[in-house]
Amino acid sequence: MARRSPQEKKALSYAKDRRNDYGEHDKSSRKSIRRNKRAPNRADRHRERQVLAAATGRDVSDAADRVEVKLLTKKSLWVTSRWRKWRDAPLADIVTDKLRRRMRLGIIDQATAEARIDRVRRARDRVGRPVTRVSPPAAP
Repeated sequence: MARRSPQEKKALSYAKDRRNDYGEHDKSSRKSIRRNKRAPNRADRHRERQVLAAATGRDVSDAADRVEVKLLTKKSLWVTSRWRKWRDAPLADIVTDKLRRRMRLGIIDQATAEARIDRVRRARDRVGRPVTRVSPPAAP
């Protein structure tokens, strides 16, 4: 395996590293993802239990038919309002957005921000190109 220069490592980092841009703490996602997947199933179980409670008692023959129809017509929350994960953003996009925000707020001047954004963009784009190394001149 060939050794990578620091510039190549930086370019790979900008292109391949990902950061959470959802807006919440990245560690809380471990809990939130599970909670968001659990919620629709819990709501469905709750709704089904309430509907089935109407079919209890002595005369359940025609109530059972109504309850069955009601259960089959209502779609699951998992299908209708399903929560979905989305992937994290590339590090280059996150850094570029931070620089633009700092420029907009006046924390850094426009020329500095544009130079840094251009440097990030060049580093990220360098990953796709083949590396051409110049061999040292041959000894006489």
